[in-house]
Amino acid sequence: MAKVVRYLLNPNHRSGKSKARFFLSHGFTAEHWTKLAEALRYHAGENEIAKREQTPLGERFVVEGPMQLPDGVVALVRAIWFVETGERIPRLATAYPVRQKKTR
Repeated sequence: MAKVVRYLLNPNHRSGKSKARFFLSHGFTAEHWTKLAEALRYHAGENEIAKREQTPLGERFVVEGPMQLPDGVVALVRAIWFVETGERIPRLATAYPVRQKKTR
């Protein structure tokens, strides 16, 4: 809950405000934070792991792919998940839209 409400949906968070602007502008709200949490879990299950790396603290997973947003938009989203050494359950580290390169 804290990661979603205090970070991804907090327009006043120092490093999360741009992510909050994105998610809030597409219909997610802090009051109904579970909808974003569920959407991110679904996103992780429906998309492949784009990158996996071992760190001194555990394993980091980058999941990238389309995500259905409440306003009907389908956006390319990158979510970072982390499994601490000795743990089995991944925890969300962050999520944000992937900027698509403009083609001419």
